[in-house]
This record gives sequence, C-alpha cells and structure tokens, in this order.
Amino acid sequence: MGMLKEFKEFAMKGNIVDLAVAVIIGAAFGKIVTALTDSIIMPIISLVIGKGGVSDMVFVVGHTVFPIGILLQAIIDFILIAFVLFLIVKAMNARKKVVEAAPPAPAEDIVLLREIRDELRRRG
Repeated sequence: MGMLKEFKEFAMKGNIVDLAVAVIIGAAFGKIVTALTDSIIMPIISLVIGKGGVSDMVFVVGHTVFPIGILLQAIIDFILIAFVLFLIVKAMNARKKVVEAAPPAPAEDIVLLREIRDELRRRG
C-alpha cells in the first residue's frame, strides 16, 4: 500500500502534471499543424510542382521505389511546429523581460519612513 501512496504523490507533483498537460496539448497542436499542412500547404505545393502532392513524390532507382514525399511532408510539419513554438517562446521571453524590468513599488511603510526621514532632514 505504501508504494501506491508514493506513486500518487509522485504523479501529483506539479511538474509531472504540467508535463502531462504539455504533452496532451502538444499532440493536439501536432494534429492541427498536420491538418493545416494537408489541407492548405500541400495543395499549394501540388499546384506548383504539378503532381498529386508532396506525399506522392517518389524516387526510383532500378526497380526500387523510395517514397520521399512522406519524409518531405514530415519535414514540413516539423518546420511549421518548430517555427510556431519559436514564436511562442519568443513572445513568452519578451513578456518575462517586461515583467522583470518593472521594479516593484516600495511598501507603504517604507514610503512613510522615507517621508519622515526627509522631513527630519529638512527640519534638522
């Protein structure tokens, strides 16, 4: 029973839960990018190259057929996902710098003590 409790504590740690959410969102995002690639980008490429699509591209050596289109489509998906993640990380870093750049306002008691100090200096 102790091992089950230990596993529950491990599984419920913040980092593990955050990682699980990130994996699920990443998988859903991958499906969106694949749909974008299949429905918009690949038809445009098909218009340009005049074939059925990138996934139909093959490379033939003798009697052996190498379906390189599948690899090219996976590379395009990867580049799109990497580019969008780059933009997200860049935006998050820019936001983080803005938050770090703004110094916190001094506490009310510190402001009051400074006013008292300044007034004593002025009188003294």
